[in-house]
Amino acid sequence: MLTKILFRLLLPILCCALVACGISPNAVQAESRLFLPLSLEFLDSYTLPKQSVQDLPVGGISDLTYDRQRDIYYAVTDDRRSPRFYTMRLSIADGEKGIGITKAEVVAMTRLKTSEGETYGRQLLDPEGIALSPRQTLFISSEGVLSTQSPPLIAEFDPQTGRELEQLPVPRRFLPQVDPPQGIRDNFGFEALTIAATSTLADDPFRLFTAPESVLAQDFDPDNPPKEIPLRWLHYVINSVGPPVLVSENLYPLAPAPAGTLLHGLSAMVALPREGYFLTLERTFGLTGFQGKIFQTVNANATDTSRIASFQPGTDTINPMRKQLLLDLGDLGIKLDNLEGLTLGPRLPDGSGSLIAISDDNFSADQTTQILLFRLRGV
Repeated sequence: MLTKILFRLLLPILCCALVACGISPNAVQAESRLFLPLSLEFLDSYTLPKQSVQDLPVGGISDLTYDRQRDIYYAVTDDRRSPRFYTMRLSIADGEKGIGITKAEVVAMTRLKTSEGETYGRQLLDPEGIALSPRQTLFISSEGVLSTQSPPLIAEFDPQTGRELEQLPVPRRFLPQVDPPQGIRDNFGFEALTIAATSTLADDPFRLFTAPESVLAQDFDPDNPPKEIPLRWLHYVINSVGPPVLVSENLYPLAPAPAGTLLHGLSAMVALPREGYFLTLERTFGLTGFQGKIFQTVNANATDTSRIASFQPGTDTINPMRKQLLLDLGDLGIKLDNLEGLTLGPRLPDGSGSLIAISDDNFSADQTTQILLFRLRGV
């Protein structure tokens, strides 16, 4: 009640200040109405023990997706030497210290195979994003491997055999080219991937979204960097009666890298149940270690940028996707690892929703596969 009273008292003062600055209070109110009333509450952190499956180390997990029907997770590794994904289980319970992860285990490993059924060879795929479709198939994105001239890829795979079923068309502007500079840059390809479905029926259409980790070569001038880094966010429609269709492309404004940053980019995205709403994870590595921020992101009224050859010299005439900071992971009070994956998890014991994040340990003895559990309200 006190908060509401203070808000009513301060609102006229705030509006006057905004008008003095040339900002319309109506615009601020419209902005606030654009976003859902979401909240994230950190519940637990769990470290997956170091282990091997079929003589290959478990690690390098770059994304995961939850199968609600079977209560299992699929987690993809970015090991270029042997592309594969794991089947995992997480046990979440309400204990003496509250709701937390009591156990995480890898129950299977599946190697990715070509459409001909051959196991993908070394340095041909760099898997980064994974999402389970309503037809119980896995869509996986690969950054590509520039050193072997392997292009970026988005493809559908059979979760039982790991065999590739179909590839999605990738616009030419994403394909690497030296002269003139164009396309995805090395190790900054399709990192984030998610699926939005309004139905669980296998024959009903659904939407797939993906974006590169960082800016395309033709969209960035290092001598004149923009305030926000423009990423191209792709929107596909997948259906059972025809080939996948690329519907549109929007500009996702990646926050500028903090001072002292060595690596910075969009590492994961999750489609929320309400159409057009997402959670995005921006991950940073620098002199102070790993950091991350989770945003609520909306694509309403965003400009279709598919016909824009280059975002240089500016993006003033483009309406970008809108985003709002939901949680700065640096405020959790724990040491963060290399968080790269996000998925909506099961309902928690108290009935609220959950969000799960996972880290890529880079197969390093100095890093861990860190699993974070959050309570997600407002979805």
